Amino acid sequence: MVAGPIHKTTGNAANTPASNLRARRKELFSFFPKEDPEDFIRAHAEALDDYFRESYAASRIGPAMAIDKNPYAIVGLGGYGRAEQCIHSDVDLLILFGKKVPDEAEELVREYVYPLWDEGLQIGYAIRSLSDCIQIAKTDYETLTAMLDARFICGISSLYADLAARLGERITGRFTGKVSQWLVDRNRKRHEHYGDSAFLLEPNLKEGAGGLRDYHTLLWIGKIRYGIKTFNDFKYEGILSQDEYDHMGDSLSYIWGIRNRLHYIAGRKCDQLYFEYQTRLAEEMELAPKPGQMAVERLMGDLHSRMGYIKKQLLLLLYDLGYEKPSRRSVFFRKRPDVPGIDVTRSGLNFICPGDILTNPALLIRIFEISARMRLPLVREAGRLVREFLYLVDEDFRRSPEVKKSFEKILTTSSAPVNVLEQMLENGLLTALIPEFEGIVDRIQFDAYHLFPVDRHTIRVVQQLKRFGEIRPEDPDENLCADIYRGLKKKHLLLLAALLHDVGKGVPECRHSEAGAEIAGPVLERFGYSEKEIELVRSLIRNHLLLVKTATRRDIYDEETAIRMAREIGDIKLLKMLYLITVADSMATGPKAWNDWTASLVRDLFLKVLRILEKGELATGAAVRQAEQKKTHVRKKLAPGGRELENALDLLSPRYLLYTTAPEIVSHIRLYNRLGKAPFVWDIEKGESFDTRKVVICARDFPGLFSAISGVLTLNGIDILNVQVFTWKQGIALDVFTVTPPPDLIFEEERWHRAEEDLYAVLEGKLDLSSAVVTEKPVRKDHVAFRPNRVVIDNESSSFFTIIEVFSYDFPGLLYRVTDVLTRCGLDVWVAKIATKVDQVVDVFYVRDSQGNKVGRELAAEIEQKLLVVLPEPD
Repeated sequence: MVAGPIHKTTGNAANTPASNLRARRKELFSFFPKEDPEDFIRAHAEALDDYFRESYAASRIGPAMAIDKNPYAIVGLGGYGRAEQCIHSDVDLLILFGKKVPDEAEELVREYVYPLWDEGLQIGYAIRSLSDCIQIAKTDYETLTAMLDARFICGISSLYADLAARLGERITGRFTGKVSQWLVDRNRKRHEHYGDSAFLLEPNLKEGAGGLRDYHTLLWIGKIRYGIKTFNDFKYEGILSQDEYDHMGDSLSYIWGIRNRLHYIAGRKCDQLYFEYQTRLAEEMELAPKPGQMAVERLMGDLHSRMGYIKKQLLLLLYDLGYEKPSRRSVFFRKRPDVPGIDVTRSGLNFICPGDILTNPALLIRIFEISARMRLPLVREAGRLVREFLYLVDEDFRRSPEVKKSFEKILTTSSAPVNVLEQMLENGLLTALIPEFEGIVDRIQFDAYHLFPVDRHTIRVVQQLKRFGEIRPEDPDENLCADIYRGLKKKHLLLLAALLHDVGKGVPECRHSEAGAEIAGPVLERFGYSEKEIELVRSLIRNHLLLVKTATRRDIYDEETAIRMAREIGDIKLLKMLYLITVADSMATGPKAWNDWTASLVRDLFLKVLRILEKGELATGAAVRQAEQKKTHVRKKLAPGGRELENALDLLSPRYLLYTTAPEIVSHIRLYNRLGKAPFVWDIEKGESFDTRKVVICARDFPGLFSAISGVLTLNGIDILNVQVFTWKQGIALDVFTVTPPPDLIFEEERWHRAEEDLYAVLEGKLDLSSAVVTEKPVRKDHVAFRPNRVVIDNESSSFFTIIEVFSYDFPGLLYRVTDVLTRCGLDVWVAKIATKVDQVVDVFYVRDSQGNKVGRELAAEIEQKLLVVLPEPD
């Protein structure tokens, strides 16, 4: 980190310390975006130093306290003590007395602190004697870490020197292990807390993993264990190499710059980089978009890269000190690797001699193979040597059978507790071995769905697949995955596909699955795989979204869906691998991508297609048996039902019988029996969670019924989360809406009664929803990247229906707006599927026109245009 120019304003002698500080800060802030971030935070700290020195010199209280007998000093703590003062960071201050704190000390606060409060600064201060500081620091390690960053500002310097000496003699020197362990434990808990998805999408620059607190922990442990004074000493003591020191300095400077801009934009102390600030920051930094990558994605990619490096350096230090060692079998520690040139040290694996790498470049990958097998990390020096000798990874290296064999072992060997692929990525070997991987390194997708950069996500998918083979989970979906995974003969091909499944995202303006399949071909050919093996991996990459998209956007209880999938996939082994990669990909994407509903749909679709491929059995045979079993259950529950029950059972459509559980059918028939001559009846039930309700409506069907129900719910402030539309025989509709409760829970019953009256009024023609529901076109005001609205009209996938897919962003009334357009276009909705993708909604409708036919080409164009008109636009 190289020092640069520091701008300094000289205050007029007649000015007060506070006015001088105000002028100084105003000038600093006026040019801070163009200033080197490290120079700025140091200059900001120096401006505060001058304020305290001027205040000390002008103090009326100090001389009256007999400071010759009881001297005092002003000491900066925390970030101010490190001279790392960001724009709205707190100013932590210690007024240190050599002896007992005098009563007049409070008057010093009025002189020093009150003017700063008037300037809007956040000041944290303590007034303590030297002995008090030591006594408190012995038991309160939060206070101790603040004092480890202490810096003398003004007053009697010998007091500060005594404080530093006593801290070393009585605390850090005596309790080195205890204090270090406390720092390690606190660091681990902080990483666990801020590893939550919210903090990955909107990282905390200070407390998040790889944030400034990791750097502070690195400093504190360095001061306790090595006696370093400043960050520069890490280089002088040989803890960091010159390259590591420079990279660390660059990363810190970048984060300081982001943090200062964030403070400035927010107008307050703010360390959480919320979505609303990310785009603006990218604009303020004048980052230009690249093909296929927005400016904000570049910003977040650079930030994640630098935060990842800081986290890595802290963990490496902890590994070296023995605090973060993965669990291992003692036999592994005693046993020497069977690869000449590689040895086990106290901290992990290392090369015996750098010269061995020159004569045998395969050692560069063999050490990672041993790391996977022995479950030991590489020591810091080994990582340095890997990076230094990456130039040896040439075309001959990549085509080496020995290298291929090692890489396959790395892929298939359990990676817990050491993530070997991540080690290879961080040390540059993964991208050297597969240069095509470089395009997705630190690549961020700016949405609320993908939590991790693309490169890290692909590694997580590989990890998840291997986890299927290591445990027998209680979850039925993972249990099924475990059984399938263990039965695979060529697991390495599945894992290769997982590693490369998103590599196409580095190619701008292409469907990433298609681009990835094309990229994978040369990669696998270079490794020496056969044409048949290459085609299998390419098929997995090309179709890795097929199952989940079909399951969530198509009617899986329509036998055509399963038959079409069986024809498209055509091979049982490929289907099983696709199912595994689908589940692992969704689970690794984040908690919003994989839930019970999605898991159930994907599993059911997989089993239906598997049955067809294994037995040549269409869905019809199994469906008939399943439907009869449910009818038998209903007859027992509703006995004696007589002719009326049989008539009700005859009304049920095959799709309804397949989709609905037997207990639900019993409940729905009871609801139908209440219908009589009324236009509709409904039941309101509590949902699976406290904040949802299930509305089951049985009504006499007519075109526009679905839209009318949606509009009435919207009119009453009830948001629709999901819906199942069923059409029974003889014009009976059975719709199940999952919704939020009304806004005021105290009057929930009254609001449901009002909604019921509104629906009666709509069905009787007494209430015009188009005028009652707000018709102003919605504007999307959140700050995640806006993907264009899209309407897809599919006349090929179903023999009897036109399938309309609407891709948009959720807002109250979206479903009503869409279905109202469909109704006005003369369409009848037979099936509806609502798939919410965190920040985007995919509404899918199976429709027919008024004559029972599929939609023609001209009407399809009209529908698309009208739907796009009612969808939200970016603010």
